[in-house]
Amino acid sequence: MLIVKKFGGSSVANRERIFNVARRCIEDYKKGNDIIVVLSAMGDTTDELLELAQSINPNAPKRELDMLLTTGEQVSVALMAMAFHSYDIPAISLNAFQVRMHCTARYGNARFKRIDTERIQHELEARKIVIVTGFQGINKYDDYSTLGRGGSDTTAVALAAALHADKCEIYTDVDGVYTADPRIVKNARKIDEIIYDEMLELATSGAKVLHNRSVEMAKKYGVELVVRSSLTSEEGTVVKEVVKMEKMLITGVAADRNTVRISAIGVKDEPGIAFKLFNTLARNNINVDIILQSVGRNGTKDISFTVSEDDLQEALQILEEKKDVLTIKEITYSTDVAKVSIVGAGMLSNPGVAAKMFESLFNSNINISMISTSEIRITVLIDEKDTEKAMIAIHDGFGLND
Repeated sequence: MLIVKKFGGSSVANRERIFNVARRCIEDYKKGNDIIVVLSAMGDTTDELLELAQSINPNAPKRELDMLLTTGEQVSVALMAMAFHSYDIPAISLNAFQVRMHCTARYGNARFKRIDTERIQHELEARKIVIVTGFQGINKYDDYSTLGRGGSDTTAVALAAALHADKCEIYTDVDGVYTADPRIVKNARKIDEIIYDEMLELATSGAKVLHNRSVEMAKKYGVELVVRSSLTSEEGTVVKEVVKMEKMLITGVAADRNTVRISAIGVKDEPGIAFKLFNTLARNNINVDIILQSVGRNGTKDISFTVSEDDLQEALQILEEKKDVLTIKEITYSTDVAKVSIVGAGMLSNPGVAAKMFESLFNSNINISMISTSEIRITVLIDEKDTEKAMIAIHDGFGLND
């Protein structure tokens, strides 16, 4: 059996935890399984490297940032290989160049294109545990490109898909997927099974258990995921196409504080303006989420939308440059906002879900400024200061702790 195991930064944060991970992997290795280990950078290494870069150059080129950030995972995999060898277990660490993990050239948020598997298969045939750097690939310029925060999850799923692995296990500092972040909602409940679509919506909506692109890829290639803790031996949450349990009305609540609202004020109220605005952003790889357009007045209208806070400066620069073409009179933005979402396949066949969500927020005196929906998700934009209160109110309102 081929098992891909991914361990996050907290799981390899220090010497003791590195050895803990090594012992867990050796248990499966000694049962005759082939093991691939994907690692994130140790602890808060990525944040520390970003702070260091900021102190040198607040506007550092994204290529150089990726060159810097990829060193964190190289440290992790090399130390992990040393840990295996200390137990007399054959192991080898490989980075994105050695594996040849090809990705797009968008620095800071690249996507995988293909993986050359020959080197890994050769090492597995020699009965070595293969340890691979997460979060990174190589682009057409032979430069490193990183995959964005949480990208090690995507690395693990990509390897599992390319090598037709029997299992893909994602180890984190929590023991599975919960109905809400248990650090905020104390009575949140662990979910035993969840379908890909629900997990994808939760991940996209701010649940930090899995990288959203890893879930997208798992669904596409039929990779069954297991989310579990590296610190306990408890069973985790299985993410797959079909679950045995009856679909709950609401599966979970998630929040995303890494969002900003941008408003294009006074654009012409004529056909094609919205297309020009969002096409301009799309051509620059800026993803837009919630959109609100005002009713036209005096020949103009306002268009508000949300983007990731990471894309704020680039979006503002692009809109400023195209201000005349897009007929924008004024550009404003707010960073003091957050998205709160509910997700559940059960809402497809149950009317009144939105009303219950809005009632829960009303009862807690929380104002809604924007709303977005999909078949299995409802998202509201609220003041950031109300985020935790909103999560608790909605979680209790739907009885998710029962």
